[in-house]
Amino acid sequence: MASTIKAYQFTNLSRGLEYVEIPVPVPQNNQILVEIKATGLCHTDCNIISGKDVTFFWKRPITLGHEIASQIVAIGSSVTKFKAGDWVVSIIDTEHPIPFGDVTTSTRLGYNGGFVEYVFLYESKALCILEGVTFAQAAVTTDAIATAYHAVVVNGQNSASSKIAIIGLGGLGLSTAQIASRYGAKAYGTAQAGVYACAKSFKGFPGIRFDVVVDFAGAGSTTAEAAKAAKADGRVVLVGLSQKVATLDTYEFVVLGVTLKGAAGSSIKEVQKCLQMIADKEIDPLLEEIPFDHIREGLDRLARGDVIGRLYANPTKS
Repeated sequence: MASTIKAYQFTNLSRGLEYVEIPVPVPQNNQILVEIKATGLCHTDCNIISGKDVTFFWKRPITLGHEIASQIVAIGSSVTKFKAGDWVVSIIDTEHPIPFGDVTTSTRLGYNGGFVEYVFLYESKALCILEGVTFAQAAVTTDAIATAYHAVVVNGQNSASSKIAIIGLGGLGLSTAQIASRYGAKAYGTAQAGVYACAKSFKGFPGIRFDVVVDFAGAGSTTAEAAKAAKADGRVVLVGLSQKVATLDTYEFVVLGVTLKGAAGSSIKEVQKCLQMIADKEIDPLLEEIPFDHIREGLDRLARGDVIGRLYANPTKS
């Protein structure tokens, strides 16, 4: 193993995303050193680089990338749950709602993330990958799939009789469509992968009011439209963070009794559930591999909305 590795790091807006050389980390007592086999690209990475979201950081510079699937190469002296050679994912949150202190030991927030070949994980933030699940599938499960699961099943209270509208059919939206369909609901959106009906906007669904509208765009106007599209006592689940402000028609909102719920992340149990669903072939995430040295270009595509499914890269191929 070389003593230094290449990483994509962010320090501040003026410097942007930098491709730099850093030392290979050494795991401490309660940490494991992993070789990353797949790392997913998330729109929140774009928000960090653009300056929209630089709130929750305890380390600068910091390596971006929080969807990580890897193989353990070394363990700290007090680690008991894992051994060298194990396949593991990095868990962003152990509980939900997210305890404030929990994010300080999360990748890309409290310490370096996955846009690099080697990184350390805390033992408490690692979870074994199930047999039959690939590194790429496991990486995106930690956010794109588990966050979708939490949004539609827990926050949205999805059921077999539900009509669910999905705004933003990227990595999370397509996962939501599959999960909702798996539970028997009818998912409406603008793409395939288990969607019951497609349209470019809510005007394409005349006369339909939805039990749940999940907004993965979060563009302000999309949240306002979601509130209008929900039925009486319906629910709007907001996940996307494209804009920090949304203006709602409070009259319709109050009269219809619509509930607006914010959703971020998932629990470790929900990640386990999603890994099991993939292992059992109940869902199959739509993935596209890009070269590790094209991370910048991949994030640019993501910011432009030029991605279907989830992008990922394998740093070991760099």
